[in-house]
Amino acid sequence: MQDHGYRIIPVNPNYEEILGETCYPSLEDIPEDIRVDIVDVFQKPEAAPAAAKSAVAIGAKVLWLQIGVINEEAKAIAEEGGLEVVVDRCVKIEHGRLLGGLNLFGVTTKVISAKRPRWLVY
Repeated sequence: MQDHGYRIIPVNPNYEEILGETCYPSLEDIPEDIRVDIVDVFQKPEAAPAAAKSAVAIGAKVLWLQIGVINEEAKAIAEEGGLEVVVDRCVKIEHGRLLGGLNLFGVTTKVISAKRPRWLVY
């Protein structure tokens, strides 16, 4: 996603730097002058409610739960906090599907289909 112009702010208490960016121990540790639009959750579903609470607390706009991360409590927390919520989807695949980058055959699994819609012109 960095190759497409997106800035990734990694959050993981076990690292100081990831992908050339400073890594923060928690969402709340990200400095206030860094705007966080999307909180993308790559954790077990049980961890999603805490991530949702943190996303609301820092003023994020979207809570994105990756493929296999399904948690209704987290979804409700985020929606009640005014966030848009995406569940069981991959940011990279959706970016490629909607904005190009996948070939005409796309990517298809039993979970998702990222084949480019015929109506989408690029």
